Amino acid sequence: MSPTGYVVEPERPKPGPSLAVRLGISWLTNALILAVVAVLLHDVTVHNFWSLLEAAAVFGVLNTLLKPLLRFITLPLALLTFGIAWFFVSLLMLVITNGIVSGFHVDGFWTYVWATLIIWIVNMVLDFTPGPWQVTGKRRRRRARRVDF
Repeated sequence: MSPTGYVVEPERPKPGPSLAVRLGISWLTNALILAVVAVLLHDVTVHNFWSLLEAAAVFGVLNTLLKPLLRFITLPLALLTFGIAWFFVSLLMLVITNGIVSGFHVDGFWTYVWATLIIWIVNMVLDFTPGPWQVTGKRRRRRARRVDF
């Protein structure tokens, strides 16, 4: 209660961006990550900007819909391999993206391995770097809550 005897209502958090905005940011973030991979690895080729956007959309959908299912299915194997199995689930998302998008090409198993590692590193950097990509998924900023007694 406040000194005047009224109950003070806590501030309600502001609503986040709309679903369309979050999806757009996620799409562009995936495009940025795949562009970094293409720049760093000469065996990853992207035909043009539109192919990059298409690959980012496919990669994002696969990571949203298929990857969680595959991680659940491979949970026993992941426990036995200390999580290494999930690395190959992530690698599989790139293989499927390569198969679906004609303008995006990854050449060779070791290129897939390096690309998956680069994607992991870039995602880790983005997790700790403030920016608009933090409004989506696990990158959502954690707000400190102030408690008054």
